[in-house]
Amino acid sequence: MELDHLSKVEQWLDDVVIGLNLCPFASKPRRQKRIHIDLFDGEIEQLIPRLVQALTELDQIPTEQRETTLLVMTNSLQQFDDYNQFLDEAEWILDRGGWSGVYQIASFHPDYQFAGTQPEDAENLTNRAPYPILHLIREDSLESVLERYEDPESIPENNIKRVESLTQEEKRRLFPYLIR
Repeated sequence: MELDHLSKVEQWLDDVVIGLNLCPFASKPRRQKRIHIDLFDGEIEQLIPRLVQALTELDQIPTEQRETTLLVMTNSLQQFDDYNQFLDEAEWILDRGGWSGVYQIASFHPDYQFAGTQPEDAENLTNRAPYPILHLIREDSLESVLERYEDPESIPENNIKRVESLTQEEKRRLFPYLIR
């Protein structure tokens, strides 16, 4: 079963995040095998220690070996409201552990919904994934790639345009986990 979870996340990463160019910086670390996918299938009580472990590993493993970590919750935080509340705890962990300014968290969920949008709005697809995911990003790496990227402020708008242009067939193929 774990392989199935891993293959779903890898397919999302390759077909959606990289394939649609939603993150123009993901392709190189993916090719170099520096994106660590950490599958977590435990209970919610074990998630904070696992998050701390993932952050500690990023501290200890050089960027050249591990650029970033995707902490994938295969069995917990399936409700978006619960996940969203946990994000506050995760940010608190960053602050409390001295990781604020060192790492940041990008959030993904099968039912992701931006404030002020309707669930079916296409822009929500930019942050939808097969499972709840905390993407742990090194701030210094992000700053480095943003310095070299022309017009980084356009990325969110470009992403929205890209997912809005998808046909229903493309959405079904790229987001099969959304079809219930």
